[in-house]
Amino acid sequence: MATVTPRTSPPDPDQHGPWTGQVHSVPATGHYPDVDELLASFRALAERHPGLIREHRIGTSRLGEPLYCFTVRDGQDPAAAAAAPTPASTGPGEDYVVVGGVHPNEPVGAVTALHLATRLCEDDRLRAHFGAAWHIVPCVDPDGARLNEGWFGTPADKYRYGRHFYRPRGDEQVEWTFPFAYKDAYFDRVLPETLALMRLLDATRPRFLTTLHNCEAGGVYYFLNRPAPELYDQLTAIPAAAGIPLATGEPEAAHTPVYAPAIHGAIDMRTAYDYLESHGGDPASVLAGASSAAYTEAYGTFCFVAEVPHWSHPDSEDDTPGSQSYPQVLRQRADGLREAGEFLEGILEAAEPELTIASPFLRASRAFVPGLRELSGTETARAATLPERPATVSECYSCAQSMHSLRVRFGGMLLRALEAETTAGTATRKVRELRATLLERYDQWAAESGAAMGEPLPIATLSGVQYAALLAAADHARTEGQQPQ
Repeated sequence: MATVTPRTSPPDPDQHGPWTGQVHSVPATGHYPDVDELLASFRALAERHPGLIREHRIGTSRLGEPLYCFTVRDGQDPAAAAAAPTPASTGPGEDYVVVGGVHPNEPVGAVTALHLATRLCEDDRLRAHFGAAWHIVPCVDPDGARLNEGWFGTPADKYRYGRHFYRPRGDEQVEWTFPFAYKDAYFDRVLPETLALMRLLDATRPRFLTTLHNCEAGGVYYFLNRPAPELYDQLTAIPAAAGIPLATGEPEAAHTPVYAPAIHGAIDMRTAYDYLESHGGDPASVLAGASSAAYTEAYGTFCFVAEVPHWSHPDSEDDTPGSQSYPQVLRQRADGLREAGEFLEGILEAAEPELTIASPFLRASRAFVPGLRELSGTETARAATLPERPATVSECYSCAQSMHSLRVRFGGMLLRALEAETTAGTATRKVRELRATLLERYDQWAAESGAAMGEPLPIATLSGVQYAALLAAADHARTEGQQPQ
């Protein structure tokens, strides 16, 4: 992996808050742990600290895998290892909830969750500072995580990443399958994994919730479910301490409010519905459920997400004007997405009559491949409403990078759907020919995406940024609303 050199000297922790120094606290590692290794590491930690950490089961995955939570609290009773958290009586509780693996292609959180649990067990002052229990779910979607393990051992290899990539379709993602009802949209097909998380949130009514995510390329950005101006300096200083840029270009979701550079309001499906509807889309047919942040609104929970990139690129925070207009840059992305979508739809439609294996890759492809064309239409409609101002370098970068990313993601998953047939020995000649055609185009896309993705970052650096940021956010939640003495 490339060595990251900080762009500036590390910030003064007294100036930017006490958590910036934690960026460098995560031990170096060259791989992401698979599901079994991750759980074994948590259990080894529990064996070393039986009075501080206990394991309890919170549910079962769709494929029958137990789902576990590890609770760190002073004075644990080892005999109560199977007990669930005690429900709060009324109002929000005092505890902290951390959930890893909500998107199975985002494994940085596995390293962060283990490091957090380890530090809580080993540092009495850290536990005392927060003064409540931490409920840590190492991986809430083990079924999906196992379908990404083919690249966990070589995370810097962009080609291997795309060829072993898996992300569930929207209504199979834990983070986006909480109950939702708005206008013509109604969702109640809650996944078993989501139900397990709902029970944990109901039992704890946490004061703080973070679901551990990461993005692919560019810079660091954050989601908060409500403004927290006193937190913004720390959230900006933490990536700078690691030499990672912020992502100040085109946001992941255009409908989220911007609180500060690279700091956004949480993605809300009601706002997403209105946004899609206003640009000619059919949101009820596209959206699935709500998020964990929406679910905990009733408890007053402070919800926080730190998105850290596998690959970093300096253009992601360059806000100088470029040579193209902002609408032009959006139209170029829309054109690229439409072209990719039409090609992939052609492959999928030609293969469909010959396919016999209803794999997760096929289910995801049936959802995401048409979505490229739909996203292209939304972006084209949005571009027509915008003023002709210059696009920033960061906006040009993020638009181009996201187009490359989506082509590699969804092209790779469709290849895996076809290869399920070739591996099982059920592929017809036509399926083999379509696979060869798709692989040739995929290799072209992968080669073109290399420069746009940027340079790989050490896992410990990514996890360190996420760890420091979640502690800063949790500390904000600890004192939120208190009057200064």
